[in-house]
This record gives sequence, structure tokens and C-alpha cells, in this order.
Amino acid sequence: MSITFTENKKFTQQQVQELFLSVGWVSGQYPSRLYKALMHSSTVITAWDQDKLVGLIRVLDDSELVAYMHYALVHPAYQGEGIAGTMLRMVKEKYKDFLYIELMPEESKNALFYQKFGFSVMEDGVAMQLCNFSDQR
Repeated sequence: MSITFTENKKFTQQQVQELFLSVGWVSGQYPSRLYKALMHSSTVITAWDQDKLVGLIRVLDDSELVAYMHYALVHPAYQGEGIAGTMLRMVKEKYKDFLYIELMPEESKNALFYQKFGFSVMEDGVAMQLCNFSDQR
């Protein structure tokens, strides 16, 4: 298996939806909104197995000080192959001159993964969220 990585936003709405639904993320249920959000993001790094989108990281930045890594996901069939690690290294390299690269893992169990790449839990930090949708599946 040969995985290629790119920052080019050459994915389709359907490819993005399939990837997000493969990991059970609710944003996959809003394909047009998800696609638009990704197209307007500062950086989107994608991983490809030929023409299949298998991984994605989304970063929002202020162009100088803070880069916020919002999404990091890999299709379940490709997890454990080093894809997320490669994309994280790409983010770290691209934003190495920023003061902060921040992220908020959706699940606390994922914190250990990010710690392997130099991220640390913010001292006295707490994640907060305002949810503007109803999950009525």
C-alpha cells in the first residue's frame, strides 16, 4: 500500500462524506456544509490510497501566532499504518514558526496519541463547546 499526502484541496464532497461517516462523525451527515468548511480552512492535509481519501487533518490559523488543529481522522481500515503520524508531522513542520499549535481531542483517550508527537495537556485548561445541532438519528 502506497499512501500519498497533499495539501491540495482536490477532494470531492462525496469523498469527504465517506471518510467522516467511516469514523462515525456527525459532520458527515452534513456533506455540503462539511465540504464548504474544509474548502475555507487554512490548511487541509489529506492522505490517499490511489483515488481513495483515507485520512485528513484540518487546521485553522491566524497567519502568525496560533494554529488550531480541528480534525484529525483516518479511515478505520487504514488506522495503525502511520498515516495520522505523518500528517501530524506535516502540520508541525508547516506551523513550526507559530507560537502555538493547539488541538482538542474529541475523546480524552486520544490524548496519549498526540503526546507521542510532543503535544501536552494544557495546564489548568478545559475544553468547552456550544452544540448547535440536535442528534436525532
